[in-house]
Amino acid sequence: MEHHPRAAWLTQAASAAQQQGSGDLLRVVLIVMFLGCGLTAWFLLRGYRQKDD
Repeated sequence: MEHHPRAAWLTQAASAAQQQGSGDLLRVVLIVMFLGCGLTAWFLLRGYRQKDD
């Protein structure tokens, strides 16, 4: 294995991050997933509420 200086490694990592894009689709999918899980939990749990009439 070759030894790479830390500065060269950081430069390569920064350039690779720029080439991969921002990942907006993943952010949107995760936000929708969390909102959907929250709404599903609320919908299911509200059916267990006891009415005190």
